[in-house]
Amino acid sequence: MTAPEASDGIRRAAPVAERRLHPVTPFRRAWAPVAVLAGWAAHDPDQAQEQLTRLTTTMLLAGLAVLVPAASLYGFLSWWFTHFAVTDAELRIRTGLVFRRTAHIRLERIQAVDVTRPLLARVAGVAKLRIDVVGADKKDELAFLGEDEARALRAELLARAAGFAPETAREVGEAPARELMRVPPHKLAISLLLTGATWGALAAALVVPPVLWLATHSVWTVLVTGLPFLGAAGAHTVGRFVGEYDWTVAESPDGLRIDHGLLDRTHETVPPGRVQTVRIVEPLLWRKRDWVRVELDVAGSSGSVLVPVAPRAVAESVVARILPRVTVPSAPVRPPRRAGWCLPVWWRGHGVAVTDTVFAARQGLLRRRLSLVPHAKVQSVRLTQGPWARLWRLADVHVDTGAGKTVTARLRDAHEAAALLHAQAERSRTGRRDAGPDRWMS
Repeated sequence: MTAPEASDGIRRAAPVAERRLHPVTPFRRAWAPVAVLAGWAAHDPDQAQEQLTRLTTTMLLAGLAVLVPAASLYGFLSWWFTHFAVTDAELRIRTGLVFRRTAHIRLERIQAVDVTRPLLARVAGVAKLRIDVVGADKKDELAFLGEDEARALRAELLARAAGFAPETAREVGEAPARELMRVPPHKLAISLLLTGATWGALAAALVVPPVLWLATHSVWTVLVTGLPFLGAAGAHTVGRFVGEYDWTVAESPDGLRIDHGLLDRTHETVPPGRVQTVRIVEPLLWRKRDWVRVELDVAGSSGSVLVPVAPRAVAESVVARILPRVTVPSAPVRPPRRAGWCLPVWWRGHGVAVTDTVFAARQGLLRRRLSLVPHAKVQSVRLTQGPWARLWRLADVHVDTGAGKTVTARLRDAHEAAALLHAQAERSRTGRRDAGPDRWMS
């Protein structure tokens, strides 16, 4: 629709049609008044129980007759007063029943758009859209949209973020994807059973209760102490299995797509050019199978997982997609032997390697973590040296990234650390100058 032209000859922008969320949304928001009452009861359970005992059956029915319509009305009104629209320059979201809030999300600032489908939402055929914006700590969301509408809006927003014109972005559609890897459920289950956290919680559940029984001869003490350990082990293992089930990584022009989840399905996109650090994690019990886990630090977001478990060769091939022209160093150089006076035994787990593309630092003896920072993503470089390290002519080199994280090469020879500091500063300058664009589909 063309913009109308005013009588004074000035061409004014045409009003943008605003859209509402899916009609199922009021049922989700109707729970808010109930949640308020539940929060009050949890905050003061004695008072809540006292008030509940005073209520008769008639009063309870009357209260429900008031609460249910009030909750339904609140859900309907909050849905009715929520609108969103995509203009030429921004995504605009208006929310709020009493206090109005309008979010103006610049399209060129969007770095990721994720589609999540909780279990009940999958049954209802709806999905939640979460928008990750550069420089924002909290993600804005649209909950809920129809599944087809959510995917179409996601494709449009990504196309607009990539620089497509408004009239073209709606026709681009979702970019095709090529599957890179899929984690079989049995491999995920085995990897979780071989993690130290699971075995540590189980060992504590087997060792601590008998010791307490010998000391106290109290069954309640044993149960109160042992059950939380068993619950922690189960929650860690089962929770990660449910969340990382059917983990799939695919490559598309808008970045790497990640789909996962047994009950709640999540569709995420790793934005190209926004990855600040890649960590390759290798637990002790995974080494015989040559399995690794890959984690990411993305600017403006909390840490995320790229690969929950995979053979090293497969994981490194996926890393090569997110960090082009990067080769994972195979043998980081350990600190000198005198570093044992500063960190006995564990000094052997540290190491550093520098290539033409990345700064790599390793730490951990039992659970190894190799952190890769592209030179173009380094924000600052620092050298620190405490009095004890200075006595042994050792120093640490810290590399700060745009995600607010620091990668440290610990216990380096002092002369080596000084040379590494100056060389890394120069590599960072040239890396930023030669870095490619951060946009999608480029």
